[in-house]
Formats: sequence, structure tokens, C-alpha cells
Amino acid sequence: MSADTNLDIAALDKAHALHPWTHFESFVRDGPLVIERGSGCSLWDSDGREYLDAVGGLWCTNIGLGRREMAETIAAQAEKLAFSNTFVDMTNGPSALLSAKLAELAPGDLNHVHLTTGGSTAVDSAYRMVAYYQRCSGRPDKTHVIARDSSYHGSSFATISIGKRSGDKMPEFEYLSEGIHHVSAPDCYRAIGERSEAEFCDDLVVEFEAKINEIGPDKVGGFFAEPIQASGGVVVPPKGYLKRMAEVCQKHDILFIADEVVTGFGRLGHWFASWDEFGVQPDIICCAKGLSSGYQPIGAMIFSDRIWDAMQGDRWYASGFTYAGHPVACAAALKNIEIIEREGLLAHATKVGQYFEDRLGQLENLPMVGDVRGRKLMLCVENVADKATKALLPDDLDVGKRIADAAEARGLMVRPMGHLNVMSPPLVITQSQVDFVAETLELAIKEVTDQLVRDGIRIG
Repeated sequence: MSADTNLDIAALDKAHALHPWTHFESFVRDGPLVIERGSGCSLWDSDGREYLDAVGGLWCTNIGLGRREMAETIAAQAEKLAFSNTFVDMTNGPSALLSAKLAELAPGDLNHVHLTTGGSTAVDSAYRMVAYYQRCSGRPDKTHVIARDSSYHGSSFATISIGKRSGDKMPEFEYLSEGIHHVSAPDCYRAIGERSEAEFCDDLVVEFEAKINEIGPDKVGGFFAEPIQASGGVVVPPKGYLKRMAEVCQKHDILFIADEVVTGFGRLGHWFASWDEFGVQPDIICCAKGLSSGYQPIGAMIFSDRIWDAMQGDRWYASGFTYAGHPVACAAALKNIEIIEREGLLAHATKVGQYFEDRLGQLENLPMVGDVRGRKLMLCVENVADKATKALLPDDLDVGKRIADAAEARGLMVRPMGHLNVMSPPLVITQSQVDFVAETLELAIKEVTDQLVRDGIRIG
């Protein structure tokens, strides 16, 4: 693009586009960063500057950008059959093949697939499925759901209400509250206190049981849980927590819904993290993001034989989306899965992910880094004012954004979230690129720490 065109794109965007999670004051002041192209783990902006994208788009560019065979697959399918709806009794080849492939990859008896347009619509469908399944099973009042503090499950009306992440609930919007409940996040860094990890886990399970009894076991129909809470701060649960929560669900006929929109398709080195990483057999898995590595918008709700069997009979399942089972998106997802299998990207993610954990873990030696947490290619740095007390810096300092800006100036993109910096790079990242991420982020944190100290802010 010419320089004039670059300016036109930024100006047009600034004048007309409403971005997700826009902060109006800063957007009006600074305008957008225009990204022109991408290849592998790298992005180039409209001025030709290169960045290593350690954000992975938004947790999603698993196989990396610029894959010619993905582009060719998408083009070929668009030419052959660009669209065909999947309502009632219609289907198409890519939709049916993808459903079968997801049933093959999913753990246990999760043999049935409801395709959607992304993560929010997958979780939204699971929310609706809770009430549908329970009523089909003769439990009409069992429609309440429980999620966790610091959770994020999507941005539809239902899913943003199910989530409870700081900064998501704005007073200008309305949210659902009836029938949606929350229990504590399994945050070992912030909430464990003087307890051991095992004691903390015990307390979380006791709290869950108490919440079910408070609502009424005959009213609670579903429990929503990310295996690792992603946008809520990359919260890794204590050992045994998810399995014990699932056992409580089984005891009370509560569906365990694993939100694997982020953790699915290799981020932790597995197709799905629920069983392989945490030993939990969910009733429903919601996925998106890595399902197509961002090449096409697509999601899926994968559910069990038990749910499928309960729904049979003279009734309608009146829920779905125009673009569910979109043949081009499904073809892209199938090719994406083929690439992950063919190139051994799950094993690579496990190996390089462990190296990523080790390298970023060294940042805990810095005065402002309170915690480095996560697993494999899903990590987070928590910045604090005092490592001993875990006290945070004032919100108005926006320390995560300052660090992200300092890293960006050095050619690295990390995601700022309040006092956090979050990373979820493509599965194809190399050890040398991990070194660049760790070294550059360290320089950025040191630069911001020095700036704050010069401004009279006490660190440590």
C-alpha cells in the first residue's frame, strides 16, 4: 500500500469503526495500528515494521499466518461451494467431515457436534443446551448455571453474563443475572493465602458444594469452567481441582461444560486439555480459535451420547446460526487439523512450551514481577508494586499497557490486561523466537520499572 493509502485506512477506521473493547478517549487520541500482512509468528504494520506476535492474534493463530495451502483450500472450497445452510436436514461435505473429525478427537463419548460461528456462539449454545437437556430429562427447574470469578466465556448477552472478569461488566450495558451464579476463581497466586495448595483446593470444592445447596441441587443444571482461565489472568487451578469439581457435578446431575475455546487444539500440547492435561471427562466441550487457527470464523459445541440420547423423540432443537457448518470455514478447519497432525505441532508445542515456561519463569527475578504462570504456550506475567505483599500498582498507571508499548517499540507484541501481560504465541514458535520474547519483555519491564521509579513510584 502507498503511504497515502495507509493514512486513508487509519483515518477511515478511526472515523467509522467501532472496535471490540474500545476505550474511546485513547482511541480518539491515538487511532489504530494498521496491520498489513503476517507470516508464521510475525506481523508487519502499514509502515513496514515487523513484530513477533506473542499474542497469537487472540489466542488463535496456532499454525501461524501466511499458509499457502490454507489459502488454496479456502479458495477451492469457495469456488466449489461457497455456502450451503445446515438447517433441519441439509448438510455439506466439509461440515459432515469436520463433525466426524471432532468426534474422533474429543475424549470419551463426546460424539456429537453442533457447529457455530465462534467461541461466544459455542458457549452460548452450551448455555441453552443445559436447560434443553435437563428439561428433556424430566428436570424442568434445573436451569441455573454456576461459573467462576475472573472467568471469560464470550461476548454474547448470555456469555458475557456467565463470565465474571474484572473490567467486562460496564454500567452502560445490561446483563443477565437471574439463574447465573459464581464461585471463587482457583487463583493460587492471589487467593491461596496461608493455606497449602491441597487445603485451598478443599476449600474451593466445599464452596462449590455450598453454592449448589444454597441454590438447590434440583435447580443447578450446568457448571462452566475453562481448564485454565485465559482472559481472567491465565489462572491455573490447584492440583486435582477440576477433577473434584467434575465429581461434584456428576453427583448432582450437573453438566460439566469445559470452555476450551483457548486451550483446545494444541495450546497446551493436546487436542483438548480437559482429559489429557487435567483428567476430566466433560459433558460438553466448547471450542473455536485454534480450530481454524483464525483463518476462518468457526466454533463448535461437542457433546456426549448421554445428552444426545436424552433429546431424541418428537421435539425440535430450535437453535443455530446461518453460518453454522459453513463449507468454507469447515474446509479451513479440516486443513488446519491436518497440518497440526502432519507437522507434529502438538509434540512441538509441548517441547517448546516447556522451554517457554522456563525462559519466562526467569523474569520472576525482576523487582516488579510478582508471578509468571500458565502452561506451555499460554503464559502470563503479573506485575506488582511489592513482591512480598503482592500489592498492585495504581490502575491509572496502566502498567501492563506501558510494558506492552515498550515491547512493541522493540518489535514484540504482548497483550496488556490491567497489571498483566499475557502471551499465547503460535504453536510453530521456535526456541530462538522464545528467547527473543523473554529477552525483549525483560528489557521492556526494566524500562517501565525505571520510569516509574524516576516518577517517584515505589517498587518492591
